Amino acid sequence: MAVIPAVTPAKPAQDPVVFMAGGPGGDTFDDIPFLVDSGLNKDRELIIMAQRGNLYDQPNLACPEIDRFNAQAVGLRYGAQPAQQLMLKAVKECRDRLVADGVDLSAYNTTENAADFADLRKALDLPRWNVYGYSYGSDLALTYLRLHPEGIRAFAIDSITPPQSAVLPWGWSSAAEGIDNIFEACAAQPACKDRYPDLPRMLTEQVRKLEAQPLTLDVPPPSGGKPVKTVLDGGALLNLIVAFNPRPKDIPAALDELSNGNPERFAKARAAGSVQKKVGEFAHGLTNSVLCSELAPGYSESDVLDAGRKAFPGWPDTVLAQVPQLPFQYPACRIWNVPDRASVQRVATISSVPALVISGTFDAKTGMSWARDVIRDLSGSTAVQIPGIGHWVVPQSPCAQRVLASFLARPTAPDTGCVDDLEPEPFTIIPK
Repeated sequence: MAVIPAVTPAKPAQDPVVFMAGGPGGDTFDDIPFLVDSGLNKDRELIIMAQRGNLYDQPNLACPEIDRFNAQAVGLRYGAQPAQQLMLKAVKECRDRLVADGVDLSAYNTTENAADFADLRKALDLPRWNVYGYSYGSDLALTYLRLHPEGIRAFAIDSITPPQSAVLPWGWSSAAEGIDNIFEACAAQPACKDRYPDLPRMLTEQVRKLEAQPLTLDVPPPSGGKPVKTVLDGGALLNLIVAFNPRPKDIPAALDELSNGNPERFAKARAAGSVQKKVGEFAHGLTNSVLCSELAPGYSESDVLDAGRKAFPGWPDTVLAQVPQLPFQYPACRIWNVPDRASVQRVATISSVPALVISGTFDAKTGMSWARDVIRDLSGSTAVQIPGIGHWVVPQSPCAQRVLASFLARPTAPDTGCVDDLEPEPFTIIPK
């Protein structure tokens, strides 16, 4: 763990902010620059702790086997059998290695994560602190608030993953909501609407076309180096958009270029995955332990496909069969083989602690409508939606930063006025 001092030269506030990172499995310390640039430590200390199983922890649930697969995957069809076989082989190798080292994979879950943070507050002898978590960190934060409410002064979550309703098929509704909001924002800007009049049709056409006839290209990664074999099919296209690669303001232009025979933006974005700069730093083992014990149980591959068909009617089943960002997760979970914890984790958090709930309208990973599932149970909550921003809102939005600072200063009366006049930034317009 680390404590980042307050910037304010005068006496800082006595109640620090503790941060709960997304993932699960990401290196929490990588997030420090974004948090500092967002002003989290302006008036109070910022406390960072790696979640159990992450980099620097013992044991570390890294899976370099999966990192190496991800580097190979850019040259394979996204959801096809060869990719599945290689990924599942990597998952099994990682699991076998961790278990052989004596790791109890069932001990890596959100309940235990939350208990670690409760222990941290006591170890630091802090009577109270403020909580800020995003993405999976919001799931963790809500679990922490439910199980360990003592000592929480104010509670902020960003890009919401509600524990009571977070299941794997849910990825499809989030993808559809975020993409629809991007397209609707384009339609609301006259220049964008005129240049790209029917983006939903264009996306559907390109997904179908690429899934039927994938493009295979030799593309240099954006970071430089020799060209790498890169396959662009319908599943890869959808997942690049969900991951905001390219950025939302460039997505209409990139789709238009693709439809006119120029796949460069999307191909380079996929080729970027061939360079895994941090092999062994992402804790895929923590990811699988949480997903397979908490989000996967009670549902199946057929539920994922049904959710995909509902979100994107008429798209190829070969695309819709895989949860966005999480291909082959159900067969991976059969290999990972951890106990079902759905009944103890899928519980709503009911609280009157002052809460700030932040969502981005362009978020295609944790759709903004999922905030409704938690707001109704947080009686002291203030909800804000930031137009034109995707996943993890605060580092991307100066207005969200001001709202969060105001909330931490006055949890029961935050100033949300800057949100009223916000609009998405102009989309990129390329010549016809």
